[in-house]
Amino acid sequence: MGCDSALPVTRCCGVQFFPMSAVFPPARFTAQGRPHVDGAVLVWGAALLLVWDFLCWDRDVSRWFGDASGFVWREAWVTSSLLHQGGRILAWCMVALLVVHCWRPLPLISATQNPKLRILMLLAVLLCMALVPTLKQFNATSCPWDLREFGGTANYVSHWETMLRGLQDSGPGRCFPSGHAVAAFGFIPVYFALRRDAPKRARCALWTIVLMGLVFGVAQLVRGAHYLSHTLWSAWLCWLLAVCLDRTLFSRTGPRRLSGFGLGLR
Repeated sequence: MGCDSALPVTRCCGVQFFPMSAVFPPARFTAQGRPHVDGAVLVWGAALLLVWDFLCWDRDVSRWFGDASGFVWREAWVTSSLLHQGGRILAWCMVALLVVHCWRPLPLISATQNPKLRILMLLAVLLCMALVPTLKQFNATSCPWDLREFGGTANYVSHWETMLRGLQDSGPGRCFPSGHAVAAFGFIPVYFALRRDAPKRARCALWTIVLMGLVFGVAQLVRGAHYLSHTLWSAWLCWLLAVCLDRTLFSRTGPRRLSGFGLGLR
């Protein structure tokens, strides 16, 4: 028996084969984006991070890079100068580009032609970049390099115990979440603003943001400046803030509802 490829549904050896587009339809973005996907990222991300914290894996990972004498990579040029200081400079250069974009649209993100949306996108990025450093000021969790087992003076206390039970670790604190990771994750609102009208550019932006955030986070991890969960919680918080900003602010930008964030809540 042969194959009949002239039919809409292909038959081969008596078996029907449906087009891939019928089985896996392409994703479609509405004015509210894809609420179920955005919500799933928040729910599953929080669940996985809580499991990680419950199992106390942060110290186990940090021990791969540090011991009683400290962290070898703490002052290395690659981690300290290039990825830490250089990452900050890069982030502020990108903010400057977004400021220019508010006045004159840039080619790479020219899909956001609405002037009001361009301004709101900049404000959303700045809010994300301010959120984590603000939260750090009220947290008593110390950094890995402050711990006694890594040559410091503090005792290990989970960041949840410092927040919920008020326990102190005898260290300087102000280490949770990771502020440096926000130099990348703070740009998550750019993905949301682009994905409705330019989904390919939006996905490219998101993967770049996630990759750079992880690179910055790993650099701080090997330096002893942060635990791995600090970086991941920063990413989760930026995603949460971006979603909330859309539902309260971006979704009301003009008659076309130029957002694309949303949890689908009203």
